[in-house]
Amino acid sequence: MNDENFKNTCLASALACISDALLRPRHAAIVQRHLQLFPSEGRSELTCYYLDSIVCSQLEYIIFHDKLFLALIETKSNKMPSISEIVNNHKPDLGAYEELYKWFHAHPELSFCEKETAAAIAKHLATFNAFDIHAHIGGHGLAAVLKNGTGKTVLLRADIDALPVQEQTGLEYASTKRMQDVEGVEKPVMHACGHDMHITALLAAAETLVRARDAWSGTLLLVFQPAEEKGKGAQAMIDDGLYEKIPIPDVVIGAHVMPEKAGVIGTKQGLIASSADSYLLNINGRQTHASTPHRGIDPIVQAASTILRLQTIVARETDPLDFAVVTVSAMHAGDAENIIPGTAELKLDIRAARPATRSRLLDSVRSIVDAEALASRNPHSPQMTQIRQFPLLFNDATVTAAIESAFHAHFNGVAKEVGVVYTPDIARLQGSEDFGVLATAVGRPSCFFLYGGTEERLYERLEGEGRMDEVPGNHSPFFAPAVRPTLRVGVEGYAVSAFAFLGKVDV
Repeated sequence: MNDENFKNTCLASALACISDALLRPRHAAIVQRHLQLFPSEGRSELTCYYLDSIVCSQLEYIIFHDKLFLALIETKSNKMPSISEIVNNHKPDLGAYEELYKWFHAHPELSFCEKETAAAIAKHLATFNAFDIHAHIGGHGLAAVLKNGTGKTVLLRADIDALPVQEQTGLEYASTKRMQDVEGVEKPVMHACGHDMHITALLAAAETLVRARDAWSGTLLLVFQPAEEKGKGAQAMIDDGLYEKIPIPDVVIGAHVMPEKAGVIGTKQGLIASSADSYLLNINGRQTHASTPHRGIDPIVQAASTILRLQTIVARETDPLDFAVVTVSAMHAGDAENIIPGTAELKLDIRAARPATRSRLLDSVRSIVDAEALASRNPHSPQMTQIRQFPLLFNDATVTAAIESAFHAHFNGVAKEVGVVYTPDIARLQGSEDFGVLATAVGRPSCFFLYGGTEERLYERLEGEGRMDEVPGNHSPFFAPAVRPTLRVGVEGYAVSAFAFLGKVDV
């Protein structure tokens, strides 16, 4: 090997060592640019200096005339840490948060009835001695503010309500609770959609950010939102003056646990959740004795015909490549075997992934409902009353790109060693969310990331056996996230996404 080749080999080895030692390829690029300014004759003299200094972590440049010497000098006070270093060094004991999660799981509350849940959240936040807490916003909604110097204002959101589901997980901490909903009807209650995980993850992320406040600058907002399952909680908080109580954010960030494998976390630019429109359909017929059907107008037969015909909207009117759902999820009519009732009720759920599709679905539903009334000789057009409404949810490209960069560096870097996998193109929700209202109400961009909760061995076994439909999904009575791996990813997801905008750190 000639002298020039030897010099180049030494230089390449030195640069590789620097990159590995620092875990920052960016520094190696800086070194390369500076070396190009100096004569190649002096470069071979770099090697011995590198090898003696390779364990240090701060680059300094010492220039003597035509020769450049690069020294790696450990100066911790000047070191700019990465997001991963900050999160890993300041994250609290998750064992304590596992117990908190189990408490929330065992004490669920229905939409607009989250009094005990909100009180527990406020009590825990108060232990940080850092936040200004605002309670009772839009019902039992809660917001907290931590001002920490100049910089961006970042809002992190978690939803807090549970579902009218009878839990069947068999967990030691399973919910056995029953309570009255806002209409006074007693129902079983379960955190079957993972909102207990969202609450706990955001509280632990908040503690991480409080502990690490010397590493970031800006304003942190936390929003614990009620009544997401009704599609009304976010708007209720807005209408009750949320942004008169807290600053308007620059960025709004939310998350949801999914029936994906625990350890998976992902983002997706653009559409992330479908729209949803839910209706109560009242069919008014004419009551009569079961032996004289010709004297009445049977709302049950009309309802049955309507249900069947509604299925053709997706099957025969919608492009198979276009996402659309029309579901009849409830039917109630009559209570005596010898009486044709005078009324019947249906509950409909309509979902779409495009505004044009959404509009067409709603028009088709209305047309079929009216046409089936005419076919039943019913002079009364059924009444459609909207129960819930969720807008399409879009992730802002710029905000999502920033979070993608931070997630890739963290989850596919240090965190990947313990089984966490980040994907920038995770499958979007077929379900719906009112999270976006918190952003669109004030014209701000948002990002909603997703993470898995299914126990790894269960997921892989069912996947290998081709039985993925048996993975307990959101709203299932068997929905039970694997606590530690799910919580860890949720906490880090919230914290890392906040650090992506709050400055003072390298990705």
